[in-house]
Amino acid sequence: MASFPSLLFLLSDGIQGHVSQSRGVAGWISRFTGADVVEMEVPRFSGWGRIRLLKIKSLLLPKADSKKAEKWLCQAGGGGLLRSAREKLVEINYNPGTALFLSAGNGAAPFALALAKATGQKCCTIMTPTTLGTAPFNFAIIPEHDYPRSSPNLLVTLGAPNMIREDLLRDEGSSMLSRFPSEKDRRWGILIGGDDANYAIPPSWVGEVLLPLLEEAEVGDVEVYMTTSRRTLPETEGRIEEAVRGLPHVRMLVLGARDPWNPVPGMLGACERIFCTEDSVSMISEASTGGHVVQILRVGRQGGIRKALQDLTAKMVGKKLLPPQRLWGIPRFNLMIESFCGRGLAMEYDPERIDEKPLAHGKINEDLSFNEARRAAEWIIQGWKS
Repeated sequence: MASFPSLLFLLSDGIQGHVSQSRGVAGWISRFTGADVVEMEVPRFSGWGRIRLLKIKSLLLPKADSKKAEKWLCQAGGGGLLRSAREKLVEINYNPGTALFLSAGNGAAPFALALAKATGQKCCTIMTPTTLGTAPFNFAIIPEHDYPRSSPNLLVTLGAPNMIREDLLRDEGSSMLSRFPSEKDRRWGILIGGDDANYAIPPSWVGEVLLPLLEEAEVGDVEVYMTTSRRTLPETEGRIEEAVRGLPHVRMLVLGARDPWNPVPGMLGACERIFCTEDSVSMISEASTGGHVVQILRVGRQGGIRKALQDLTAKMVGKKLLPPQRLWGIPRFNLMIESFCGRGLAMEYDPERIDEKPLAHGKINEDLSFNEARRAAEWIIQGWKS
């Protein structure tokens, strides 16, 4: 068996956040070992097809042999993936333990497991697959706010692994400033997420939170670089456009729904201070990896029975009637943000304390030592022979 993977198959479900996590880990493994990285798109399902193949039939995969794994792949439209993987393995004269199938998210995890079984290789999941769990995988990289149980095949991370590296920040920062030149010595970056099942960023948020922040920047002679996400409501994006019109100190506004370019690495590389809405685990993680003490901007909450159940669960956990693993939704994400703050990687935005350094239990990441993708890659390489 090889002492480290010489070939990485990155399985993509097309979700940008998942792909970013996988690319982050795969990129560091490749950098450390010289392994080739091959990206493969997995089939996507919805409705009954997703339930039947990914949630019911995939339950057989943990105990499946290579033939049964191959049968599942053919049923799930993954026969082409298996052929391509085998062809690539033949090119490198493979042996067992030569390659790693790496995935993030529920949609790609069963394919990673099945392909590894069908080819006699290893597999890694990033995030907890809700149906399969983490036990069937050789390696599992799981955020601490999932409260995973300790296991030799499991690495617990703070937030999400990502592709942020020092060279990327330098190059993208220079590129961004060439497109949107700066006239001041000070620059702030504002990262705005959007609505999901838990959080809401309505147009009114712009006047309540964003406009006062932009006014602070103007008073402080600071230029602003800003981006929204693909989850941002069109009405909110429209209100943001209105708010920044005629503000010369807002040097850049990239609307995620309209522009495929990702300006976040450039903003992290070129701005001295980063503000990020609380709904985006990925952007908070990227900003922290990029060496920033992230200023967390609070947003609205979705109402209804979902929020009521979340609050009830949190109350029962607080009274020790339920274990912390039962937390979900906003209470669980709040714990993640508290962990970032406790390590000095983030702090809640407060106009009265904007220039304060956070009270940190750990070292602030000015030397870019906080990098969960790099740590995950090192862990996989160290555990490869076991």
